[in-house]
Amino acid sequence: MLAAVKLFELGRLSSGRAAQLAGIPRVAFLTRLGDYRVSPFAMTPEELKEDTENA
Repeated sequence: MLAAVKLFELGRLSSGRAAQLAGIPRVAFLTRLGDYRVSPFAMTPEELKEDTENA
């Protein structure tokens, strides 16, 4: 699980692939990210602001 979380955090794996590596469903993986203080959102604050402005 730890390796999957780290690879996801670094952007090396998608959440789906990281969940496969961890051996759990994607939703469970995304839920457990908080246990490792990793956000399931891969956007920078600037990207989030831009998306909000374009919505």
